[in-house]
Amino acid sequence: MNILITGVAGLLGSNLAKSLIGHNIIGVDSLVGGYIDNIPPEIKFVKKDCDALTKEDFMGVDVVVHAACTAHEGLSVFSPKFITDNTYGNSMNVLSCAIQAGVKKFVFTSSMARYGTQDTLPFTENMVPKPQDPYGIAKHAFELTLKNLSKTHGMDFVILVPHNVVGHGQNYTDPFRNVAGIMINRMLQGRQPIIYGDGNQKRCFSDIRDIIDPFHKVIFSDVANGEVVNIGPDDNFITINELAKEIASIIDFDLNPIYLDARPSEVRLAHCSADKARNLLDYSTKYELREILSNMIDWVKVRGTGPFNFNLPVEIQNNLTPKTWVNQDIFNK
Repeated sequence: MNILITGVAGLLGSNLAKSLIGHNIIGVDSLVGGYIDNIPPEIKFVKKDCDALTKEDFMGVDVVVHAACTAHEGLSVFSPKFITDNTYGNSMNVLSCAIQAGVKKFVFTSSMARYGTQDTLPFTENMVPKPQDPYGIAKHAFELTLKNLSKTHGMDFVILVPHNVVGHGQNYTDPFRNVAGIMINRMLQGRQPIIYGDGNQKRCFSDIRDIIDPFHKVIFSDVANGEVVNIGPDDNFITINELAKEIASIIDFDLNPIYLDARPSEVRLAHCSADKARNLLDYSTKYELREILSNMIDWVKVRGTGPFNFNLPVEIQNNLTPKTWVNQDIFNK
């Protein structure tokens, strides 16, 4: 099978590409947010921004897995143009090119940000999305467009919603996202983790190794065509404070977090149900939180810690902008 994966240098894209070696894999990435050493040498790599792709890049492709995105919920409140251009705009070009080239199926990697704040937990796929930041709005807007154009042009689609995925290949030097990776990178350098707000925001964390099989299921079968499916555990619902304590315990780090002002529009409680994934895709988890974090810590130790890379714009700077994003020295101290 011919499969094109966008975001192939990122956490999901690179691990998915490695798991599909033996098929004809084309990997696309701009390397803005991913690591080049994540990309398996066995695939064909195209270094392009998604907005620069053309119909010719998709000719002969059976399935597109669109995982590329600047997945920054918090930053989208302060860089709305950049984040929405790279979330909705770039996705539209990938979709248009795929339809022009006659691609049979489009697998879209959406985000838990689509749900926003709901009246009940956990989030289920039949809830009306209420995204509360530009990133989540852009993700949901593309879902609606994907459904519309796929129906019009006769292309199959699946929308998968992974959440808080951790593991080998994750960017841990991005100061704007991936809370576990940021904490691990700082603590391994002997620096205290930074927590926005009181740290009682709650999340569930997924191991990348548990996420791959559901993608295989939708790539190679029709079982979830036309569906939105959450992919991730619905247990181990913990606070950010508890996450910091668990990482510190594994590293044997003397924890004394740095607390800063809460980030505007951050969802307080984000927790997805995995019932639909279990029923449709035989989804199950093999790894508990401590093992998930230990695996990530071991990988960062081998690859090496590093300074945080402030390579993305902060368009709006005012009294609401996190201090760490305005004064970069705070983050790298």
